[in-house]
Amino acid sequence: MKLVFSGAGTGIANTDDAMNVSLYQAAAALNANDHWQEIIAQNLASSGVPGFKKQDVSFAAVEAGLVPTGSPNGVSHLSMPTTQSVTNFQQGQLRPTGVNTDVALDGSGFFAVQLPNGDTAYTRDGEFQINAQGQLVTKQGYTVLTDGGAIEIDLNNPAPLSISSDGTASQGTDVKGKLKLVSFSDPHTLTPVGSSYFLARNSKALPTDATDTSVRQGFLEASNATPVAEMAHMIAAMRQFETSQRVLQMHDDRMGRAITELGNPNPA
Repeated sequence: MKLVFSGAGTGIANTDDAMNVSLYQAAAALNANDHWQEIIAQNLASSGVPGFKKQDVSFAAVEAGLVPTGSPNGVSHLSMPTTQSVTNFQQGQLRPTGVNTDVALDGSGFFAVQLPNGDTAYTRDGEFQINAQGQLVTKQGYTVLTDGGAIEIDLNNPAPLSISSDGTASQGTDVKGKLKLVSFSDPHTLTPVGSSYFLARNSKALPTDATDTSVRQGFLEASNATPVAEMAHMIAAMRQFETSQRVLQMHDDRMGRAITELGNPNPA
């Protein structure tokens, strides 16, 4: 549900619009709570994805225009409620799986993977696997990168894959490469794409070596979104939405009565 109101962002130009300020503000509150519910739904849907980073929502009031008043300057400022969502990069719990292709990161770093279009994406989801060509890939089939390309396992070699704490991958005594681990001074400059992937589209998102990050083979990082907390947020968002809806209905009824009474000054 998206409500559009002419006053927000364009200024309130006349007295008729000024009378509708309460309607605009209630509609803005509905939009803000609707956005909050969308974010909560996304967090809930991805709460089981390893390495997923939830979105946090903050509320603020923004200046949307001016309202004519009886004050000396003739106008007063009009504010509207709005929301902003940001990614929460807090590390999730590391959980043992015992699978040698599962890898978790302890620290602020990211794995680098190659998308089908050739772009490099970054993720904390270390639920990897070996494809038919012997390459270490994500569960979506994206190649897990090293400084020299991909990690290729000899499918005819019975020795298991071993990944050390610095990301060096070996099969028996044969070193296959070192996982490319990167970090960002401000990860909020990353652009989220999909449920657990990010792109460095912002010119300020410059990857550097993740020197503060260690690799844990046989572990996965859990999502930092918990269903219980998100359900509590959902209940709060729904109650706020219902409150804004009642306010909108109240002001609509008030305006209806005013129109009826003022339009008929001499009722029988």
